[in-house]
Amino acid sequence: MMVLLLVLAAAYVGLCAALFFVQRSLVFPAPRERATSGTTPIVEVPGGTPMLWSSADDRGPVVVHFHGNGEQIGSLGWLGEQLAKAHVSFAAVEYPGYPGAPGAPSESSIVAAAERALRHLTGPMGIARERIVLSGQSLGTGVAVRLAANGWGTRLVLLSPYTSMTAIADQGIYRVFPVRLLMRDRFDSGSLASRIAIPVLVLHGNRDGVVPFALGRALAETFPHARLVEVPDAGHNDLWDHPPTMAEYLAFVAR
Repeated sequence: MMVLLLVLAAAYVGLCAALFFVQRSLVFPAPRERATSGTTPIVEVPGGTPMLWSSADDRGPVVVHFHGNGEQIGSLGWLGEQLAKAHVSFAAVEYPGYPGAPGAPSESSIVAAAERALRHLTGPMGIARERIVLSGQSLGTGVAVRLAANGWGTRLVLLSPYTSMTAIADQGIYRVFPVRLLMRDRFDSGSLASRIAIPVLVLHGNRDGVVPFALGRALAETFPHARLVEVPDAGHNDLWDHPPTMAEYLAFVAR
């Protein structure tokens, strides 16, 4: 019996070690092929950060968007087109290690790339800071929240957000592991939300099987000025397919 326990303990420690070293491939499953952005141009921000850019109005809002972990900016031209109809300009920032962007993804490298893109927008590209509206979906909500906490943006919209990456892991199959000790990239939005005073819109499907709706609701309750919109019957990957999502999103960012 003692030998069996020792074998099981060794196996568990081995699994923990393996999880620690491969976790970034699980958290950041970057697409391998670069998607074509159609007619929407991609700006190369100095430092190796591609940014999808669609200018719709010289004085109106500029949405700066951060996508989910399995997405890429080349697939987001449709969102820029929808926003252009509401006279809203659109930028989507690529993550290090994703198609077209050198480096490796991590919380620190993604936030650094996002900061470079915002400085480029508000510097050489001449976009006034008060025009910036931050937007994030799934993984990207953690990036958007960090930037808002750093003083960027006049509004913040979050689609399928979480309180932290460790909270997501605690909800799934990884809860048998000490994820709070193993997790490198925590994106701890819950600890930042209380100091973000700008208006926040949270959109979350009540059938989300990846990021539970309860996490989005808990995060929304932490912001001083947030409104939570529960999207009926929406899951994680079909949130945009439900009409309330786009209607609420456009009304918030375009006002």
